Amino acid sequence: MAKIKKTYFCQNCGAQSPQWVGKCPSCAEWNTFVEEIVSKNEKKLFSTGPATKRISKPIAIGEVSDEKHNRIIFKDSELNRVLGGGLVHGSLVLFGGEPGIGKSTLMLQMALQHSKARVLYVSGEESMKQVKMRADRIGQTSENCFLLNETKLQHIFSHIDEFQPHILIIDSIQTLHSEYLDSSPGSISQIRECTGDLMKFAKETQTSVFIIGHITKDGSIAGPKVLEHMVDTVLQFEGDRNHIYRLLRTTKNRFGSTNELGIYEMQTGGLLPVLNPSDVLLNNNDEALSGVAIASTMEGMRPMLVEVQALVSTAAYGNPQRTTTGFDTKRLNMLLAVLEKRCGFKLGAKDVFLNITGGIRVNDPAIDLAVVSAVLSSNVDLPVSKEIALAGEVGLTGEIRPVSHIDQRITEAQKLGFEKMIVSKYNKGVKQSDFDIELIQVGKIEEVFRHLFGSE
Repeated sequence: MAKIKKTYFCQNCGAQSPQWVGKCPSCAEWNTFVEEIVSKNEKKLFSTGPATKRISKPIAIGEVSDEKHNRIIFKDSELNRVLGGGLVHGSLVLFGGEPGIGKSTLMLQMALQHSKARVLYVSGEESMKQVKMRADRIGQTSENCFLLNETKLQHIFSHIDEFQPHILIIDSIQTLHSEYLDSSPGSISQIRECTGDLMKFAKETQTSVFIIGHITKDGSIAGPKVLEHMVDTVLQFEGDRNHIYRLLRTTKNRFGSTNELGIYEMQTGGLLPVLNPSDVLLNNNDEALSGVAIASTMEGMRPMLVEVQALVSTAAYGNPQRTTTGFDTKRLNMLLAVLEKRCGFKLGAKDVFLNITGGIRVNDPAIDLAVVSAVLSSNVDLPVSKEIALAGEVGLTGEIRPVSHIDQRITEAQKLGFEKMIVSKYNKGVKQSDFDIELIQVGKIEEVFRHLFGSE
């Protein structure tokens, strides 16, 4: 009887150790090592024909072909945008998100919409009947989409050799297991081994592979960190389940930008792409209310207008509260300190609540000017005109700093019918004659206050 081999893996970074240690020497996390049974044998997972027998040789970098990657174009414009213009043949894409956020729905929807390519959807979590019920709810069908209910990797590859799909979807990587490892499905070693075999398969056969991954309680993709290093693209599906909007972000992309954002609207018939997010993120209320300002932000190369809401009130329990939704709390504290120190607004003893509507999170510093305007509007209880949009970064000295892609921001505000836009006067190349919207160029917060609320 073969001796059982045991080893220890770090659940955070995937580091291996022959014995248990309290602190991981690789990532310095405490109490992350778990024991797993490992037993490796000679294996042959799939046969790819003569292509696997070729021996690569070094060539000069100038002789390497620089032709563009062939991409699979989906009917989903938001998915194409986030992938960098479509799915590259032979790429391995990791798709993560919280439970119930809509990962399986989006992947199945993509598989059913693309009728020209053969798609194999491998479900390890749901039965075929459950997947068919979801397809019926979406209201779509396809003759080139095939379902497989299997969790053993060797059996999956045997079906792949027979079926020869163009796109492979694995739902999810935590349910797969290899017969060459004795550890349980979802363990560090199983996730790493199965992903490595899928990556080798994708590169050698030029088959595009989507891997759906679970999310831990701290928001990171479950499994070792090396999992994200192995794949070509990491997509993050996020959003508040109390809102109907879902955001698809790219955190890694070897074939495109990592700053792109896709927005979906969750409906009973599936996930619908939002082609003009500014329209859905702005409130159409005709009543002028204090504490509301419109900010122009950029997500990748996409300009968007979002509504910033603020509520300033007297602190009732001694220590003032600073609460934000969709915005960095530390940056709000910095902006409040600038308003008090540089501009003389007494906000230190007041509660400040800030909200970015629509359930999205914004990290663009150009939203600073709208945040400051919304806070001041609520503080003096005077509304900001609904015809004004704002874009500018606030510095520690109280100056309004320039922001990138200002032309696109102004054009988006003009397209949505805004009459005025407040920007930094330090933005170079901005001319009033190039736009139909009135540009108000400012350099200090005091100037912004005078333009919004009059000279006080």
